[in-house]
Amino acid sequence: MKTNPVKAALAAGEPQVGTWLSFGDVFTARLMARVGYPWLTVDLEHSPIDWQTASLMFATIADSGCVPLARVPRGDHDLIKRVLDGGAMGIVVPMVNTVEEAKTAIAAAKYPPTGNRSIGGSIPALNFDTTAGEYYQRANDNVLVILQTESPEGVGNAEEIYSLPGVDAIFVGPNDLFWQMKPEDGSDPSPEEFEAMLQRILAAGKKTGTPVGLHTQSVAEVEQRIAEGWQFLALQSELKMMVTKAQEHVEALGLAKTSDLARY
Repeated sequence: MKTNPVKAALAAGEPQVGTWLSFGDVFTARLMARVGYPWLTVDLEHSPIDWQTASLMFATIADSGCVPLARVPRGDHDLIKRVLDGGAMGIVVPMVNTVEEAKTAIAAAKYPPTGNRSIGGSIPALNFDTTAGEYYQRANDNVLVILQTESPEGVGNAEEIYSLPGVDAIFVGPNDLFWQMKPEDGSDPSPEEFEAMLQRILAAGKKTGTPVGLHTQSVAEVEQRIAEGWQFLALQSELKMMVTKAQEHVEALGLAKTSDLARY
């Protein structure tokens, strides 16, 4: 059975940089899987990707030697079971604010006796180049479980959540965290307040020995965050990469002013 190299690398303290897939398109996933990223996350939370398309995307990513991950819409048993049975080699679970929410997600990703994932299906075994029987025996050691810290409540519970058995890494969605930090008057947190919150997450990860990461928008930011100790880094998305490069071309050709360009 093929093992999960991203899970092994994170456990060894090695940073892993990948990107997000927002398009529900198998051809795009196939191309991106050959770029060289060790992992790609199919975003089922904020993109209109259906289950069959997601499963085909997981397959084409895995067949390329890249690790397919799935961000589920919510950390419940049915959604996590669905993406894993569809062939994802790991999950990214949004809005994990409490220990109980974390335990629910972890249990859904693990077969008994560790968790409560239901036995069945043969598709995920194909992505690990093995039989269904061997997959059932070894999946708990190879499925990557990444929980998202996206609120002050989640940060407050960070050490207890990060210490749970079965948590392979933590991931920060900066946009949600930023908005969750807004006070009742709707004002924005200052850059200093936001960075201090990020550093609390990083410190909790270092204290518990759990890899932490976040979404970034530039290579320079990736390098900065790795130097600080962040390990699981997402660089933009295929949508962002495509639109940004197209905007650069349009601006260079004088077809539109920077102020006229839509931003994504």
